[in-house]
Amino acid sequence: MIKASVEPTPIGPLALLARDGVLVAAGFTADPEEMFVRLSPSLQAEGLERVAGLGDISSKVARYFAGELEAIDDIPVEQPGSSTRKALHKALREVAAGTTVSYGELAERAGLPRTAARAAGSACAQNLIAPFVPCHRVLPTTGGFGGYYYGSHVKEWLLQHEATR
Repeated sequence: MIKASVEPTPIGPLALLARDGVLVAAGFTADPEEMFVRLSPSLQAEGLERVAGLGDISSKVARYFAGELEAIDDIPVEQPGSSTRKALHKALREVAAGTTVSYGELAERAGLPRTAARAAGSACAQNLIAPFVPCHRVLPTTGGFGGYYYGSHVKEWLLQHEATR
């Protein structure tokens, strides 16, 4: 069974979906169903149960938004993807709060050539576990904030929050 909780944050509600204490989806929405439908059919077959909180995960989320930026770093996550996508998501988790990288730099950190920036962008676009797999920390080399599934205003807010360390 996938357990879902919605946590209040300064930038809006954050839906968290976990299976056996491992986050399988998270996103800035008040409706966990929006995240649930993005999961694989095998996970959807387990069903969705709304709960008041996810214990340690919910506590760490509150600590992150209170300014303890590393609080969410060790929350276990799992999402589907090729070995390349998994390497990119792993590299994303290693980008420290308060720092940013370009898509090319992310590709290099994942063991790919810098020219694999498009693959890095695709991994960010398909990321199901924001902000725990922090695709908001990737910026285009052309300037600006680039795209973000939950809106550039959320990406900008997260970067500003992390810059206040």
